[in-house]
Amino acid sequence: MTKPLLQLQAVQTHIGAYHILHGVDFVVPEGEVTMLLGRNGAGKTTTLRTIMGLWAASAGEVVFDGQPIGGTTKQSLTPDIAQLGIAYVPENMGIFGDLSVRENLLLAARNARTVEQMDSQRLEWLFGLFPALKKFWLYPAGKLSGGQKQMLAIARAMVEPRRLLLIDEPSKGLAPAIVQNLITALRELKKTSTTVLLVEQNFGVAKALGDHVAVMDSGRIVHCGAMAELAQDDDLQHRLLGLSLAAHQ
Repeated sequence: MTKPLLQLQAVQTHIGAYHILHGVDFVVPEGEVTMLLGRNGAGKTTTLRTIMGLWAASAGEVVFDGQPIGGTTKQSLTPDIAQLGIAYVPENMGIFGDLSVRENLLLAARNARTVEQMDSQRLEWLFGLFPALKKFWLYPAGKLSGGQKQMLAIARAMVEPRRLLLIDEPSKGLAPAIVQNLITALRELKKTSTTVLLVEQNFGVAKALGDHVAVMDSGRIVHCGAMAELAQDDDLQHRLLGLSLAAHQ
């Protein structure tokens, strides 16, 4: 395993009266894809939101590139965390429906005030991954299909080079053909050595993309290891997740 870019150390998160994370520990190796798996309600989305500073860790430490960004030592604000090169694609995509595809991408391009100032080579790379974005460049994002909205959400996180992408269930509700396109695009992203922490319920996607895996249950990490090892071990899949990857290809 390469050196960790992100570490969670005994992280606890409370949301109001609810204690959601109960001492979460795992690492995200630099330049690789780590899958965060678990049943519904296990705490996966809360983990991503805690990393991003949208919810504050009540104990423990979130450490990025050796520096604390959340927890008892330091609690950084979300804009400051984003400035470190961390981008978050939420489950609800978070696009601005009244704005065009172009305007959504421009908002995410921190170093550009106009489309002309955006990195044209990177835009063309994104268009190669997600051709629909070029086709609907001036189209209101709210009128895109579900799959096209998801492509826009991911492209927005990728419009500038990021050190870490946090992506929450990108294939949820998408048709199989769109999911395959998404896998292809994320594989291209892997070639750039961008570090990714990916929450996913589609285990075919997890197997296709994951280098490492952390499995959550009831707000705790119950397993860490290689994604390939989990994919080959039916007994472990049933014990940790209650189902088999083979049934979700």
